Amino acid sequence: MTTDIEEQPAGFARLLSAEHTGPIARVAEVIARRRPRHVVFTARGTSDHAALYGAYLTEIRLGIPAGLASPSTITVFGARPDLSDALVVGVSQSGGSPDLVEVIRVARATGALTLAVTNAPQSPLAQAAELSVDIAAGHERAVAATKTYTAELLALLLLVEGIRNGDGSLPADERAALDALPDLAARTLADPTPTQLAARYRFAARLVTTGRGYAYPTAREAALKLMETSYLPALAFSGADLLHGPLAMTDPDVPVLAVVGSGLGGRSMREVLPRLGERRADVVVVGSADVEGATRMVVPDVDERYAPLLDILPLQRLALSLALARGEDPDAPRGLKKVTSTM
Repeated sequence: MTTDIEEQPAGFARLLSAEHTGPIARVAEVIARRRPRHVVFTARGTSDHAALYGAYLTEIRLGIPAGLASPSTITVFGARPDLSDALVVGVSQSGGSPDLVEVIRVARATGALTLAVTNAPQSPLAQAAELSVDIAAGHERAVAATKTYTAELLALLLLVEGIRNGDGSLPADERAALDALPDLAARTLADPTPTQLAARYRFAARLVTTGRGYAYPTAREAALKLMETSYLPALAFSGADLLHGPLAMTDPDVPVLAVVGSGLGGRSMREVLPRLGERRADVVVVGSADVEGATRMVVPDVDERYAPLLDILPLQRLALSLALARGEDPDAPRGLKKVTSTM
């Protein structure tokens, strides 16, 4: 898991090379030409959080309604929704989950334009879809996904921005900003704070993660990483939902990991943080600016569309370090396999 995490700056650079941006641009151009009226994502586990990020990007940047499919409606209940004029996107590291393959197959049969975003370009999911994008993350050693998650995020970002531009290309200023990501990721991974916090939370009984907008998928992914590596109950809430009841369970014994960027989503968290302070919660902020009363895991100040690619890095390192501090093996969580087969 350590090696997988440390490879992410190089993974960003690889996916941003012409070898991979070219094919993504061609896929984006096809989608832009087809002009889908709505977008449906289908995914499981970590990829579900990447898909949620893709849904935020789609609605905010493209102005197209987007949502996440429930595969069981098709695989268990036999539904055949009319998906004509839709783009249906399957996001999967392995591309091998039978339920996602079936969703893509049915979507294509019912008139949708289908796309697979996967680390396995020869997988059943990629073969079932009309279009495919290779996230080019390379072999991932640990069961817990890290580098494939951020590669999915970057691939979806490149795809959406290419669709927005109409011909799959990226504006020069966008491209320049993205080219800085590998160096920014390396700087983020150099911060020792996540390892230091692991000792502080070694005996925690549960945690809460929270964020809004583009940061909400990060909160959900962080919670999953903590659960699957440390077996630590971790509940993820949007900042808004946290105030609608779950706030009551926070107290000094329940650490809260809050993803608070400098964009609109981060600013909307400013009403949440004082409420956590009233509860005397132990708050750790992932962000580019200090928050009074909170410990901070430092990340660079970037456009909030890019922030999820960096914000998750210290949270991955915290999950890794916490698992080791608790005497667990983060490379091989009990009961889990790299490819999970569901229907």
